[in-house]
Amino acid sequence: MHGEYKTPGGKLVVVDFEVIDNRLAQVEVTGDFFIYPDESFGSLSRALEGADAGLDESALTDLVQRAIPEGTEVLGTSARGIAIAVQRALQAANG
Repeated sequence: MHGEYKTPGGKLVVVDFEVIDNRLAQVEVTGDFFIYPDESFGSLSRALEGADAGLDESALTDLVQRAIPEGTEVLGTSARGIAIAVQRALQAANG
């Protein structure tokens, strides 16, 4: 599945994943936004790995936000922007 979201006034977020047994799997979060330190980038994908595919935007936002290490700067998007990209992928797949 593939979802995109252009953060208003910000950058593009792209999320690719599969759904296996109603769980997100092989999640990859990319885009043209920035995260510092760079090593924290993987925490975004890991936050969503194994998440229930039925979670709403608020719950997905919370998962991502909690996974961002303290002191990390995310520039050009937000945890909500990533959650919206996931929701768009799921909605597109469900028609």
